[in-house]
Amino acid sequence: MADSPTYIILGATGGIGSELCRRLASNGANLVLAARNEERLKKLADELGADHYALDATKSDEVDALFADADDEHGIIAGAANCVGSFLIKPAHLTSDAEFADTIAQNLTTAFNVVKAAARNMPDGGSVALLSSVAARVGLSNHEAIAAAKAGVAGLALSAAASYAGRGLRFNVVAPGLVQTPMTANITRSSTARQASLDLHPLGRLGEPKDIASALAFLLDPSNDWISGQTFGVDGGLSALRPLPRRAPKN
Repeated sequence: MADSPTYIILGATGGIGSELCRRLASNGANLVLAARNEERLKKLADELGADHYALDATKSDEVDALFADADDEHGIIAGAANCVGSFLIKPAHLTSDAEFADTIAQNLTTAFNVVKAAARNMPDGGSVALLSSVAARVGLSNHEAIAAAKAGVAGLALSAAASYAGRGLRFNVVAPGLVQTPMTANITRSSTARQASLDLHPLGRLGEPKDIASALAFLLDPSNDWISGQTFGVDGGLSALRPLPRRAPKN
C-alpha cells in the first residue's frame, strides 16, 4: 500500500526476524526483507508479499546497497531492524580467534553496517532497532564473546542516537534474555541446560520470538517517536529482579 510505512528487516528469516516481519505485515506495512539464505528468504517474502534481498550483512557495501535500493523503490524508509546475530556460550580461554571474530562480525559489525546505511539513506529520519542481550547487562558466566559484541551494540546505538538526533533519526535497542529459537536449540532442548536457564529468569519461563518482536515493533512504530538512545530489557526480569526463591505449591 502506497501510504503504508516501509521497513527494512535484516535477519528476516530467523526466529525473531520472521516473527517481526509477520507482525509488521499484519499491520499493513511494506517490507523489504534481507537474509543470507535465498531459499528461506524467498519463501517468507512470497508469504508476506514483500521485496527481498539475499546478502551478507557483515559487508557494509551490501547493506548500503539494500537501503539505497529500498529508498529508490519505496521512497521514505520509516525504519529498520537488525535481527542478524549469533549465539556462543564459551569461556574466553576456550574461544578461538575465529569464533570471537565471527561473534563480533555477526552481532556488532552487522549492527554498525545498519547504522551507517540508515544514516546515509534515511534523510527524513525514522527508527532503527537493534538487538543486544541480557548478557551485556548482567555478568553471565561463559558469555565473554557474545557479551562483548552485544555491549558494543548498546554503545553504538547510544552514540548514533546522539549523532543523528537533529535529523529525527532514532536508535534503540532490545536486550533479550534466552529466547526459544532455532539458534538457541542446543540450550533449550537439553533438559539440564533448559532448567538452569529457567531458574535464572524470575518470571519462570523462557522468551518466545513474539516477546521480542513486539518490543521491536513498538520501537519502529512512528507513534513512539519520542524514544531514542534506550536499551529495553525484555528478559523475564533477569537483568533487574532478584526475587525470593519460588515456593513449592501446597498439596
